[in-house]
Amino acid sequence: MLRDRGAQREGFGRNTPPRRPVRYPVEHDDLDLGFEYERAQLFADCGRPAEAARILATVLDAEPGNGAVRLRLALAYFKAAQLPLAERELRALVERDPSDHYAHHVLGRTLERMSRPAEALPHLRLANAMHDDGDYAAAVERVCARLRRS
Repeated sequence: MLRDRGAQREGFGRNTPPRRPVRYPVEHDDLDLGFEYERAQLFADCGRPAEAARILATVLDAEPGNGAVRLRLALAYFKAAQLPLAERELRALVERDPSDHYAHHVLGRTLERMSRPAEALPHLRLANAMHDDGDYAAAVERVCARLRRS
């Protein structure tokens, strides 16, 4: 059987381990922000929210006013259980747009997960009042019940 010696040099042969790609720091000017956003979404969809957050943080540095990126970053932090970072991004979203019911809801859920139900309840109630959704109402009930027990 003939073997391609070039393939062996590149790490595809039996005796050589595959080479890992070299990662170089990327300047913001060199980023294709749309591609990076999509790549982060793929990581999030594959259950790797920490990797998605790392990518989205770079995109947000390049476009700090982009609310969609900030929301995706907050959700990635939330799913990766990096709750203080999620809270920071969500508070920025709520401050920028107080009528964003979803940002209020996720901020309330983040505070709930951080065992701060008294802080979570106003955000959850506000989200529920702005948008009629079963998940929003269930979150309000859950936090109210928790506060009654304590």
